[in-house]
Amino acid sequence: MPAQMSRRKVRGLSVEDAVEFFNYVMEEKPFLPFLIPLVLFAWGIERWVFSFSNWVPLAVAVWATIQYGNYQRRILVEDLNKKWKRVILNTSPITPLEHCEWLNRLLIETWPNYMNPKLSMRFSSIVEKRLKHRKSRLIERVELLEFSLGSSPPSLGLHGTRWSTSGDQRIMRLGFDWDTNDMSILLLAKLAKPFMGTARIVINSLHIKGDLLLMPVLNGKAILYTFLSVPEVRIGVAFGSGGSQSLPATELPGVSSWLVKLFSDTLVKTMVEPRRRCHTMPAVNLRKKAVGGIIYVTVISASKLSRNGLRGSPSRRQFDKNSEEQFVDKDLQTFVEVELEELTRKTRVSLGSNPNWNSKFNMVLHEETGNLRFHLYECTPNNVKYDYLASCEIKIKYVEDDSTIFWAIGPDSGVIAKHAEFCGKEVELVVPFEGVNSGELTVKLVLKEWQFSDGSHVDNSLVSSRRSLFGSSNFLPITGRKVNITVLEGKDLKDRSGKCDPYVKLQYGKSLQRTSTAHALSPVWNQKFEFDEIGDGEYLMIKCYNEDTFGDDSIGSARVNLEGLVEGSIRDVWIPLEKVNSGELRLQIEAVRVEGSEGSRAAGSNNGWIELALIEAKDLIAADLRGTSDPYVRVQYGNLKKRTKVMFKTLNPHWNQTLEFPDDGSPLLLHVKDHNALLPTSSIGDCVVEYQRLPPNQMSDKWIPLQGVKRGEIHIQVTRRVPELEKRSSLDSEPSINKAHKISSEMKQMMMKFQSLIEDGNLEGLSTAMSELEALEDTQEEYMVQLETEQTLLLNKIKELGREIFNSSPSLSRRSSGI
Repeated sequence: MPAQMSRRKVRGLSVEDAVEFFNYVMEEKPFLPFLIPLVLFAWGIERWVFSFSNWVPLAVAVWATIQYGNYQRRILVEDLNKKWKRVILNTSPITPLEHCEWLNRLLIETWPNYMNPKLSMRFSSIVEKRLKHRKSRLIERVELLEFSLGSSPPSLGLHGTRWSTSGDQRIMRLGFDWDTNDMSILLLAKLAKPFMGTARIVINSLHIKGDLLLMPVLNGKAILYTFLSVPEVRIGVAFGSGGSQSLPATELPGVSSWLVKLFSDTLVKTMVEPRRRCHTMPAVNLRKKAVGGIIYVTVISASKLSRNGLRGSPSRRQFDKNSEEQFVDKDLQTFVEVELEELTRKTRVSLGSNPNWNSKFNMVLHEETGNLRFHLYECTPNNVKYDYLASCEIKIKYVEDDSTIFWAIGPDSGVIAKHAEFCGKEVELVVPFEGVNSGELTVKLVLKEWQFSDGSHVDNSLVSSRRSLFGSSNFLPITGRKVNITVLEGKDLKDRSGKCDPYVKLQYGKSLQRTSTAHALSPVWNQKFEFDEIGDGEYLMIKCYNEDTFGDDSIGSARVNLEGLVEGSIRDVWIPLEKVNSGELRLQIEAVRVEGSEGSRAAGSNNGWIELALIEAKDLIAADLRGTSDPYVRVQYGNLKKRTKVMFKTLNPHWNQTLEFPDDGSPLLLHVKDHNALLPTSSIGDCVVEYQRLPPNQMSDKWIPLQGVKRGEIHIQVTRRVPELEKRSSLDSEPSINKAHKISSEMKQMMMKFQSLIEDGNLEGLSTAMSELEALEDTQEEYMVQLETEQTLLLNKIKELGREIFNSSPSLSRRSSGI
């Protein structure tokens, strides 16, 4: 059977070859059909007159051989032409212009169900992050509610595309034109004074037109992309109502131009030549989201530095052609400042045109990408100020196969790219300074560790994590877990005078904690703090201060991403301080599960209550012009709100009031406010009371520093009361009917008091009475909540009694089963 099949295949191939050869002959010899009658005529002569059988077959064979040879020669020529065109295409500096109708057709087909949702999700997170840091003066806060790019894809290469060569780098130039009128980006803006209120901003149209450059690097492992120049940008904005206290549907002045400026500035800083973004194409995608990393940066040396070359004159090429004498500046004293977001570090000062620093820094990435900038300064003797000379930058990006790509702008706007296949691999780059005529910087980079949102991490030991790489995440956006932060020690902490008495403040969400004050440049605290875990990528904010008699000075700050903490694993890290030249803090971070709780509200007891005693406060800020305040505390527990009495003209008030709340696990927030008779009250600090892990019926006595202000602490005592049901069936031992009569009579007395004070014109008395009325309203609100709770308990008890009666009566049970 196999032999028969092979014969059939051979026959089929020979027949196909014969048909193709016949078609070729018919194409090349169009007179062949006229030969058929001639052949028939010759056959008649051979048949009836005389025989051609001796020489005609030979002539036909020779002719067929010549035709077949011509056919094979044609195929060979076509094959050689194709290879030659390919060689020309790969070696030519510029390729012919090619049109891209097929690419735009493919975009139209794949845009609605694949590219639009994918790009909308990616861009929405970028826009949301950018809006947090850049706001218009007319807008206090912006929230992204909806993001859709619409159904119209961009058009690519409408006027064709071509490849060009710059040095050893291949570059594709591609036209980009996006004009869409059906996109929907909905922003909710809280307006600043004098407008106030809120407004909905809808971005419904977008026009971007420019030329894209695509540059494959690292043998096709990644593509760098950028705009050749600043593209033309237009953004269409509509306005709508945002609620009861909102701006009418009219245009806000300057918002459209602000959005265009924000978009254009973002493009210029990240995606306009020579700034380039990177798209990686790994062979293996581990599908992990990097949320941060630790990188060691070593600034080794610089070369070819000269004042003339760094301050501009001839071109870099002319400097390269000139002698080395032009780079001899023996008295040039320089140092390099390394910048990564808000984290900066400086090298020591080195002398000469080829300085050597060899300074190593520990730096922290907060995303999967980073932008390292190196600023070169000249240190002039007897001069306080430093002269800026030049700068360059190196970009870092995590690749989905757990590797890292580094790239920078090379000589003559070329590309320098390096690939570290694993964490811990050292990469050395020689980067020219930008915008100047001479100078190169040599640095070594080691990506020590990448951290991921699922709790895993990759470091130089190639150990992933204690959990399966593709297993479920231990990170819960809504807590039920606690985060333990231990501040172990610090090093190189100092202020401008070189001395330091440091302490550390930790802020996570609305909770604020602080360490004790140490008296050393390299202090040891070893203090442990506990916070409720918060989702949505909330950062732990760290601020380090130097305690001083005339006011504490900031000596650095930092932020730590707490995403992906794994239970049972302690993260021990050194955190470099930002906005200063030196200083690091060592932290141990651990996530622990609260026993018997599924969430923050599950930890509460339905049969108990929270007893909060507000004792006193000290060192409050002065909110009045006379240098004092009229402080009171407003307590918020879930939907419940209560307040203390007002203590007039003091910065160290004593309230000694006790408030109670049903224990349902809600956050317990304290807002310290300054009371004003006519003007709105002003905030003089707030804090969060942590009570969820308190043992039942045991009091916690503590001082809590106030958040949002420079100073101030409040003294509280909090207890989780869990009595027996027989001893206490409701939150208040006072009968409900008596309490209702009491509130009613107090309200009547308050109205009579108001009438008397208004007639006397006593403004100070009115202010005090207003404070008492607000406290009475809070009591009334508490009473209504108590009535609702008692009603719910009573209805549940009635249902239970009904079920018991139904189950205990045989006749009712039989009737029910009969029905």
